Amino acid sequence: MKAGQHPVETRSARQWRRGVAGDTAIERPLADETPVGLLYDGCPHVVLMATPSDVQDLAVGFTLSERIAGMGDITGVTVDTLDEGLQVDVRLTAQGREGRATARSRSMEGRSSCGLCGVTRLAQAVRRLPVLAEGAVFTRQAIETALDALERQQTLGRLTRAMHAAALADVTGALTLVREDVGRHNALDKLIGAAARDGLDAPGGFLVITSRCSYEMVEKAAVAGVALLVAISAPTALAIRKAEECGMTLVALARADGCTVFTRPDRIVA
Repeated sequence: MKAGQHPVETRSARQWRRGVAGDTAIERPLADETPVGLLYDGCPHVVLMATPSDVQDLAVGFTLSERIAGMGDITGVTVDTLDEGLQVDVRLTAQGREGRATARSRSMEGRSSCGLCGVTRLAQAVRRLPVLAEGAVFTRQAIETALDALERQQTLGRLTRAMHAAALADVTGALTLVREDVGRHNALDKLIGAAARDGLDAPGGFLVITSRCSYEMVEKAAVAGVALLVAISAPTALAIRKAEECGMTLVALARADGCTVFTRPDRIVA
């Protein structure tokens, strides 16, 4: 069987519960992950461990968020299914190839739990972020609306209980796009790539992620030009420092009973 055919695989298992005698045979849907080899004009760049869905979005989003090339420098994306995994070739213009030559290099696979795996130089790990435009002002109600909607739209997450999600919301909190993956950074790259391919105005809205907010999540959002990032789990101290550096409003610990604003609270109004 070739790798990467479907994001969910159902497997048999034995299940027991406290207070219930014996165990029970069950069928359990499981999130899949597969190697995704990312090439530029046929030249290997990195192997990502990702959920095998929306891989063209993943390739485009990775290209943009890693600052390898802009959307205008991407001329095509092709996906091939191999026995070992998925192979995605991103074709670039001459200017894009020049940018790719100066991009930070990777020497190992990018695992689903790590957004910076394989970076070879310390200076490349934490890079200076672009300063964000002032952008729109958002209401608390818009954030609550987006959080409520995202819970309902995590199709793979509800099925497997093993997926992260990233969503783009407009100023009212209505979700315009959702992507899921076993890797939190992959989900965000898929979202960024899909928004760019669809021509959506990401800087005009805000992002919601279901994971903890580590530094690379702030970097990806900042490169996408998004001034408000909402995370369901907690941020790291470095993520807060980088959000301050680029002028991003970082909201975390976003739950049904409230949120915590760590930077630039002036963008959030009652």
